[in-house]
Amino acid sequence: MRNPLSDKVIRMKPSGIRKFFDIVSEMPEAISLGVGEPDFDTPWCVREEGIYSLEKGRTFYTSNAGLLELREEICKYTDRRYKVAYDPKKEVLVTVGGSEGIDAALRSMLNPGDEVIIPEPCFVSYVPCVELAGGVPVTICLKNENQFRLQKEELEAAITDKTKLLILSYPNNPTGAIMEREDLEALAEVIIKHDLYVISDEIYAELTYNSGHVSIASLPGMRERTIVINGFSKAFAMTGWRLGYALGPAMIMEQMTKVHQFAIMCAPTTSQYAAIAALRDCERDVVHMRESYDQRRRFLLHEFNEMGIPCFEPYGAFYMFPCIKEFGMTSEEFATRLLNAKKIAVVPGTAFGECGEGFLRISYAYSLEELKAALGRIKEFIEELRKSEFREEKYD
Repeated sequence: MRNPLSDKVIRMKPSGIRKFFDIVSEMPEAISLGVGEPDFDTPWCVREEGIYSLEKGRTFYTSNAGLLELREEICKYTDRRYKVAYDPKKEVLVTVGGSEGIDAALRSMLNPGDEVIIPEPCFVSYVPCVELAGGVPVTICLKNENQFRLQKEELEAAITDKTKLLILSYPNNPTGAIMEREDLEALAEVIIKHDLYVISDEIYAELTYNSGHVSIASLPGMRERTIVINGFSKAFAMTGWRLGYALGPAMIMEQMTKVHQFAIMCAPTTSQYAAIAALRDCERDVVHMRESYDQRRRFLLHEFNEMGIPCFEPYGAFYMFPCIKEFGMTSEEFATRLLNAKKIAVVPGTAFGECGEGFLRISYAYSLEELKAALGRIKEFIEELRKSEFREEKYD
């Protein structure tokens, strides 16, 4: 029989996040800090609207682009929160999570051989999605000393005559880094100069601490060059509802809707009705969740500082990206030994790109009680490692 499988898909590596999640799910008394999923319940008013929609028999297909009422609310929300205006009838597509929006954008915009610049560390799906769309991923290794912010000079150096797209992901998964207005303005000069387009993954926009989120689409000359990806999973604790959206120029959204039409048909109807309630009525819930994450963020920063583990301060999302290079182990080895010795699951930095080597991603989307218990075990592990190294040096 001939080989039934695609060579392209065979070459793809499985998600490095799920590997440790699958192991810990079968390990008694293990604590996982590996999954980026809010520990809050979906706000009650959202669940109530979902239940009501089912009781009213609203189980039909919606239009491919999504319920017009939801698209109108998305546009009001985006204008209110991030000062960017969109036409709900032509410039919005409701998707099955933000991930589908990224995939649809790449498939709609790339021709074979087009290059896509991807700053790393980054979310695990970007490189595979570019490759599946026929593009060529070109990665930039972001630096800890720059707080993992993409620098104008780094972008300029990566551009060739084949470059078409830049994927930005701020607030960032896995580092928690953000880009402030002046950072984005510097990038916008380069983007416009080289006639590039941007896919801006802003799924963590509401989880920005100490300052408000700035969308690159809000800068002069960038709205017509940017596809904004957002959704309901992180800010509204709606991961299982699988609902996201894309915003961008009508010409691009028309083609993305075509891809969505043939691949998906429409996003889940119940989730769409629930999302309308989220945008209208959940501002207080979002503020409460953000304040809670911020408390956990500050707790972890303090604990890592007490342990002597270098970790720059993340100002967005709900992840820490501590550096463990002092122990002379790969990220994979450190995470595996920590899991086996202390039953704590974290994600190796290399799951998010080669330049994540020497780092770990630790999610603080868990209760303070769980975090305190987990950090206690991590502290024990690190103390044992350092004592072991001291003994080796003493008797060397």
